[in-house]
Amino acid sequence: MRFSFTVFTAALIAAASASNVIDLTPENWDEVVGAGKSGLVEFFAPWCGHCKNLAPIYEQLADAYAHAKDKVFIAKMDADGAGKEKAKSYGVTGYPTLKWFSADGTVEPFDSQRDLDSLAATVLAKSGVKSNIKPPSPPAFDILDLHTFDEVVMDPSKNVLVTFTAPWCGHCKNLKPTYEKVALDFEPESNCVVANLDADDKRNADIARKYDIKSFPTIKFFSTDNKEGEDYVGGRSEADFVEFLNEKCGTKRAVGGGLNDEAGRVPELDVLASKFFVATSDAKNSVYQEALSLATSFGERSKHYLRVMEKIVNGTEDYIEKEVSRLESILSKRTLSSAKLDEMKIKANILRTFAVEKAKEVQEGDESHLKRETAEL
Repeated sequence: MRFSFTVFTAALIAAASASNVIDLTPENWDEVVGAGKSGLVEFFAPWCGHCKNLAPIYEQLADAYAHAKDKVFIAKMDADGAGKEKAKSYGVTGYPTLKWFSADGTVEPFDSQRDLDSLAATVLAKSGVKSNIKPPSPPAFDILDLHTFDEVVMDPSKNVLVTFTAPWCGHCKNLKPTYEKVALDFEPESNCVVANLDADDKRNADIARKYDIKSFPTIKFFSTDNKEGEDYVGGRSEADFVEFLNEKCGTKRAVGGGLNDEAGRVPELDVLASKFFVATSDAKNSVYQEALSLATSFGERSKHYLRVMEKIVNGTEDYIEKEVSRLESILSKRTLSSAKLDEMKIKANILRTFAVEKAKEVQEGDESHLKRETAEL
């Protein structure tokens, strides 16, 4: 038998384009609807933009119920073509229209959001048949609703960034992965909350109305001293959000997680650290005493500066280089708790203030200042 490449290619295309969504026509309608199984029918029009947006989600829904074809069906009908009269008989006036048909063909309304999880949940509620969709991981950001919104947002001890979104909104879907990263970046900060509210959910209508939410996503920031909320008008990259929240919350978080290079540092002690590093042995004690006197003003933040000075006096010259290298190795592996990693990062940041380059800057600054004073004389 001769092998036909054309037939083989056609078979591959057919296999690749195979769909678990049943295409209904007036001819096969009675074979599917009311034939002993309950199911969902989408009445669509080929030219409809909303129908095109729903199409890939509807395919996923059908795939999620492919294992239960003997119990439930997922189907569609061109309501602007061959199925026009059939659609009219069920009161279809817009596209896409979703209707649920019981096993005997009785039609029921299908009120559901148009995302995959909502559609599958409604099919489950109506048929008792579970989909094969794996439950999604809980989002890193707080999910708010009418019961929890005030509890979180109005807490005077918390700064809260809220995205007001809608499940069908394309821009909201595009923002979600970035927003997840921002929430993870700020997870260790109890006073800086990253949250979301489904403002298209009728149950949250009063909240959406109160804050005049008319488009999606709308982003508002509720600080500890302003619970009216201010509009966020910055960029929508992870770096943009991190910079904004650091400024508003007084935090020092870094893109990708952890702390940034400024965390834990005190400008006044940075200067003393640099002076200490280049000071002679006799002068080091004077700088140390100056740092010690500042300890009462800066509390815990001054302790590591003092420890490093003590280590340098009592240790070897390459202590700083070795310790920074050790801490960087630990930080790169990220195997410790976030609290421990933050502690390590702060130590590394302070150690770097004792670096030669920083010390030279201070020394050059002092020399320049002395020259100016001499010139004035």
